[in-house]
Amino acid sequence: MGQEYKRRRGDRRDGRWIREGHGLQSIMAHLMPNRTDNEVYLHETIDATELLRYLEEKNQNADIKYTIFHCALTALARMVKERPLMNRFIQGRRLYERYDITLSFVAKRRFADGADEALMVLKVKDDDTVNTVAHKIVGDVKQVRKEEHASGGIDQMMDSLAKWPRPIVAFLMWLLRVADFWGFAPAAITDMDPNYTTILASNLGSIKCPAVYHHLNNYGTCSIMVTIGTLHKEEILMPDGTKQIRDVIDIGATLDERIADGFYFARSLRLIRHIFAQPELLEKPIGEESGFEY
Repeated sequence: MGQEYKRRRGDRRDGRWIREGHGLQSIMAHLMPNRTDNEVYLHETIDATELLRYLEEKNQNADIKYTIFHCALTALARMVKERPLMNRFIQGRRLYERYDITLSFVAKRRFADGADEALMVLKVKDDDTVNTVAHKIVGDVKQVRKEEHASGGIDQMMDSLAKWPRPIVAFLMWLLRVADFWGFAPAAITDMDPNYTTILASNLGSIKCPAVYHHLNNYGTCSIMVTIGTLHKEEILMPDGTKQIRDVIDIGATLDERIADGFYFARSLRLIRHIFAQPELLEKPIGEESGFEY
């Protein structure tokens, strides 16, 4: 979209202004300007049995270990590509649509109390598949885990800024919020900030925790937070009416209700369930239609 769309006055560096939006959305942006006042919570238990079979077969001859998290991020990217309203945000009391699909997550440098965390941002392209997404994630995570502390990017910037006198930090944060409102925040800050991505995801299953509801932030443009819980077994009612013990994963999502309606959110969630049930779709470029009939 970013290559085809000619930017116009009022567009931001990271998104185009939706001038044709519904009047209700425009009014809500003024009546309820804070993203945290418009949070909608979704919880879904997704059957991951077929996905586990897919991963077991794929990892037999793979050069890296593919995980549920790699598949989940790829599925989310495909969902956003097919459901473009999920890639919108409200900032400065206007509705925008991003030019790119970006996913972010936090990686622990060590699985220990007090260990540093690194903020990771992944830009997804139309020709990406689970293979390219997984290799990007594995490579980035390995790199940050070689270092005991933050060594660059947004991590280093925050570490340095935190040492400054409190009045100066408060003034700089005020300036940043003003720039954020008008869409003039520096790219050096926003490009690697998870608060400026399509979806911020947290792999809680990796630390044996269930899915939770993570709050949104008024700062930035991120309209969707997703947490992926621990894999476990649960009795599921199958389409033929029988009950089976299946491998399932709980997913929790927090969304800004102003970017779309509940019907659109529900259909987007159905697509995620479909991808988990048909994991071979993860091998296709996300730019290709899944063929899912809603």
